[in-house]
Amino acid sequence: MNEYVNLTLENIDDEHICCAIGDKKHQKGVADKKEWIKSKLENGHVFRKLNVRGKIFIEYEPIETAWVPIVGKNYVYIYCLWVAGRYKGKGIAKELLEYAINDSKEKGMSGICTLASKKKKPFVGEKQFFLHYGFKVVDEIGDYELLALQFDDKATPEFNENSRKMTIDSEDFTVYYSDACPYVEYEVQELTEYAKDKNIKINFIKIDTPEKAKNVPCVFNNWANFYKGKFISNTILNANSFEKLIKE
Repeated sequence: MNEYVNLTLENIDDEHICCAIGDKKHQKGVADKKEWIKSKLENGHVFRKLNVRGKIFIEYEPIETAWVPIVGKNYVYIYCLWVAGRYKGKGIAKELLEYAINDSKEKGMSGICTLASKKKKPFVGEKQFFLHYGFKVVDEIGDYELLALQFDDKATPEFNENSRKMTIDSEDFTVYYSDACPYVEYEVQELTEYAKDKNIKINFIKIDTPEKAKNVPCVFNNWANFYKGKFISNTILNANSFEKLIKE
């Protein structure tokens, strides 16, 4: 039987958080991520992982406090469900999702939702996996879709109206980001140094409050890229991927 661990204030300092295991350059991001989780545990935030040294976890919390531009009542939002490496294909993703579903039902929630896309994109859910478990598309912005599994007949969540803009006033390359992902901190620093070295301008806007997160002018999970006033991707960038994206 698989053994899982839920992060708590008592164990979080001693437990790894999966995404950036053993990668020294991301340890500042890991520390920021842990502080972010600590601040949200009282809101019902859940980070559940397989008790092994690997990238296997699910992370979710009530939609009312989730740092995403999605609004609704009495729903749970899944930030991330990740099973990597040799643990794929062993039914672990199923166990993690079923735990989240059952946990949500026990708490009297009306349903559970997550971000996906029509075509596969990084850092969003695997659409077909969630559809298999009864999730349905309840809202969409371009290629991005909000999937929800309803437990009752109450209204489903939806994207905030402001997120449907997918545009900003600035023509400069602009990145919206948050501490919700431990990879983000290092990449912001790398891109900042790259921009300085190349004498180009990149604006960074940190989403550091739930109010900002609810009102981001685009689809957002933890990172969003704008160029010439338009949203272009949700992919976390380093210097190499930035150059490639600009050339495209």
